Amino acid sequence: MVAAAASYEESRRKRMEENKKRMEALNLHQLSQSLNKSSSPNSKPSPSKPRTIRKELVVVRRSGRVANLPAPIYKEVLIDRVIIPRNGISRGGYNMYRDYSKRVYASDEAREEALEKADKLQSDLDSDHPTFIKTMLQSHVTGGFWLGLPVYFCKQHLPKRDEAMTLIDEDGEDYPTTYLAHKTGLSAGWRGFAIAHNLVDGDALIFELISSTAFKVYIIRVNGPSEGKQLE
Repeated sequence: MVAAAASYEESRRKRMEENKKRMEALNLHQLSQSLNKSSSPNSKPSPSKPRTIRKELVVVRRSGRVANLPAPIYKEVLIDRVIIPRNGISRGGYNMYRDYSKRVYASDEAREEALEKADKLQSDLDSDHPTFIKTMLQSHVTGGFWLGLPVYFCKQHLPKRDEAMTLIDEDGEDYPTTYLAHKTGLSAGWRGFAIAHNLVDGDALIFELISSTAFKVYIIRVNGPSEGKQLE
């Protein structure tokens, strides 16, 4: 037992001597001391030099053409805006703009009275041409300006494809429109006709097909007499 302990101590002492020699060979002892000094709380970092900011006045380079001229002076001024009203002047010099806030809706009684007058005028025309009566709605005379025609009339008398259709008023003035066959109605150009004749909700119009692509149009005013030129 004692001999085993002595042998262990001897081997331990030899390992320590070998480790010491290795440390000396690697100079680890001095390196450890230098690290301890650098991490000492009494050591202070070297003060850094303060930044020096220099301010200089420089001359702004200007173009040779304006270098000798005085600096520009900017002044706020008021400019009057010229507002061009949305008015399309077309045949007859009518205004293409309407104030939709002043829409007037016809009563059922006034609408029925205008329709009765249109029926009488249609019979008095005694025309061999196909005719139909259309009572105006707000969608016909304001906003969308789309005029749908009776489907049965379109299928029997109007072209099977889109065509230019002329509307002739009671003064003989022509207004070109576009007939859309698949929608059986008048599109482009109808707006101009409606505004030029001041059509309103409840007016009754008689359409007389005088040729395959032309309508003669008679207007019966709601809440008023007809235009008085129909039979002429």
